[in-house]
Amino acid sequence: MRLSGELSLLENKGLVCSLCLADKIVKQAGELKNAHVCEVGPGPGGITRSILSAGVEQLLLIEKDARFIPGLQMLSEAAPGKVRIVHGDILTYNMEKAFPKHLKKNWEDEPPDIHIIGNLPFSVSTPLIIKWLENVSKRDGPFIYGRTQMTLTFQKEVGERLTANPGSNQRSRLSIMAQHLCTVENCFIIPGQAFVPKPEVDVAVVHLTPLVQPKIQQPFELVEKVVQSVFQFRRKYCFRGIETLFPENGRLKRTEQLMMTADVDPTLRPFQLSMSQFRNLCNVYRKMCDEDPSLFVFNYREELRQKKKTRSLLGSTGQPEQTEEENQL
Repeated sequence: MRLSGELSLLENKGLVCSLCLADKIVKQAGELKNAHVCEVGPGPGGITRSILSAGVEQLLLIEKDARFIPGLQMLSEAAPGKVRIVHGDILTYNMEKAFPKHLKKNWEDEPPDIHIIGNLPFSVSTPLIIKWLENVSKRDGPFIYGRTQMTLTFQKEVGERLTANPGSNQRSRLSIMAQHLCTVENCFIIPGQAFVPKPEVDVAVVHLTPLVQPKIQQPFELVEKVVQSVFQFRRKYCFRGIETLFPENGRLKRTEQLMMTADVDPTLRPFQLSMSQFRNLCNVYRKMCDEDPSLFVFNYREELRQKKKTRSLLGSTGQPEQTEEENQL
């Protein structure tokens, strides 16, 4: 598709990245001809131009920063009838009404002709992908239409966590939450100097396609709780993190029961655990919660706070053990 000369006015505002690089990012989404696309955070419209050039049927732009709206409106005028602009926050926007109903496909079918593309601000990229992974698990939000594909940019380290294998130092909570729900591909790395303004870090382009069947077939909240607990002490044996799933009374016995039944070596580090081991842990923990529903609502950090409060009231100077906070999601 060839856009009119009005587009050059937008380009003169300064693109986030070069048009050649924008084309390369968009290419990772696959065939977009006659597709419906949602671009998150289009900014000045560099990637937007490449999406339109791919021959899409409709393009929904969701932009929070009001300063970019006039430029995007100019681009919309250069592609009549193709672009819809929403001035809003993607974290709160209702994606279930973003696309025509006739595009819906059964979950077991091939992905719908719908794509999400975004050069995401680093500040929202992680909470947004966690939100979308929960949507994948529940098949709602943008995934009410089927297994909607995503092509997104992340800080390089986050991209590495999304795709990290067992044993990698980058293996984290985010690795498990993404890979048990999606096929995740780290497409390529963009040097920071390719962007304007130049960030201090490099950028990863990541493509995600929801799986027909999740690798851990348990509710999202349960999987997240188990995985988050395991990685709470990422440098210690996994036994240490897993025991935070249980209240102090009976903690050791229940932790041993969980690990033995799940057939997981308690001396492995969290980043060494395979997906099948996480699956076993989640399945056994689910059975334990079914037998004792109070387990699932137990909060280890709240227990620590209560202990600290009690010690304070008693005038104790002792401090509770500090958790090794998981800086790497």
